[in-house]
Amino acid sequence: MTRNSTLSEPRWVRWTLTTVALVFLGLFLALPLVTVFFEAFRKGAGVYLASLVDPDALAAIRLTLLVAFIAVPLNLVFGIAAAWAIAKFSFRGKQFLITLIDLPFSVSPVVAGLIYVLMFGAQGWFGPWLQANDWKIVFAVPGIVLATVFVTFPFVARELIPLMQAQGSDEEQAALTLGASGWQMFARVTLPNIRWALLYGVILCNARAMGEFGAVSVVSGHIRGLTNTIPLHVEILYNEYQFAASFAVASLLTLLAVATLIVKRIVEWRTSRLVVGDADLPPEAPPAALRPRAA
Repeated sequence: MTRNSTLSEPRWVRWTLTTVALVFLGLFLALPLVTVFFEAFRKGAGVYLASLVDPDALAAIRLTLLVAFIAVPLNLVFGIAAAWAIAKFSFRGKQFLITLIDLPFSVSPVVAGLIYVLMFGAQGWFGPWLQANDWKIVFAVPGIVLATVFVTFPFVARELIPLMQAQGSDEEQAALTLGASGWQMFARVTLPNIRWALLYGVILCNARAMGEFGAVSVVSGHIRGLTNTIPLHVEILYNEYQFAASFAVASLLTLLAVATLIVKRIVEWRTSRLVVGDADLPPEAPPAALRPRAA
């Protein structure tokens, strides 16, 4: 039996690599997180709570939740539709569609915001028509939602596409053969198979939607109490030298990041358990959604 090469390394090599990794994580990840909460509470819990219940802070929190509440479901629908089309069908332009899905990963968020200003701003392509009809996109909530949707829409689709391609369409075809309708096939076969990847994508999409700064900063106009999300409100407080208040509001984003990592880890652990459980099933066992039910 051959020993694993990773176990044959000298002990000092393993300890050195482990120490370097821990020091790096401590300096660049743990220390900044601790600093955020230290600065937030440095002037006491009273100042911390007062910073969070400030009317402008509450308005920023409400707007952030509203934008995420709109953007995440839109990306959910788009992600499922795009992944279904790419994984289940062959059509001309599929690779171009995949490239478009990956576009927000390569385009700077600031550029994305400028695109919407060019299209819907006062001097933009549709600006005169929007002004004539008293519609406001840029420097208003619709522009923030559009910018957020743009920077976040790859997350759900990118989690689903590889999984649905690997699963193929045999189970869906079997369900249709057994008389299931299109909705029954999706609800009883497709959705259970992709539910954990779907949840994983939604978690990442929600975290990015709440923490987006660049694109939202361009289209928001920084109108205090109206178009400032949490990241923009943190920037304004910091630029005004209200450090305790800025770190207090920033701690909300930090808690969001930590909660996202915890939920992400739970989903990964649950998914790995399901994979191991499926591997233990006999190969001839039919999918659970297609097994005949007892009368």
